[in-house]
Amino acid sequence: MEVGLVSCTKSKCEEEAKPKDLYLVSAFFRKARQYVEANHDAWYILSAKHHLLDPDREPIEPYDETLSGGPIDTKREWAETVFEQLHTEGLLGESNRFVFHAGRDYHEEPTPLLSETSAEFSVPTDGLQFGETLAWYNDRI
Repeated sequence: MEVGLVSCTKSKCEEEAKPKDLYLVSAFFRKARQYVEANHDAWYILSAKHHLLDPDREPIEPYDETLSGGPIDTKREWAETVFEQLHTEGLLGESNRFVFHAGRDYHEEPTPLLSETSAEFSVPTDGLQFGETLAWYNDRI
């Protein structure tokens, strides 16, 4: 099973919403969501506050937290929680592949943990600037 992992964004709706709708004010999130819904078997949101979010879970309030520029210890602790949630969801099987649709702050710490499992992972837009990332999605959706 191929699982898309999309990072949360700074831009959010002003009122509570299902996770898959909370970040729709962001061009990146809209494009990444459209891509993962069309190309992956399942997808989740990587939230700085809520960690691993099922996009269809009950509505959540907007929040102002980010991993960007945060201390490495905070990112590692966050990644360990995400990894544990992936395990709890039964997603760490050897036939699973994770595709990160996220900046380095959201994939740099989880990937070493995933490399200790039989699950595969990739980051197709790693190293691309913001405009290049949007173009990558535009070319594929």
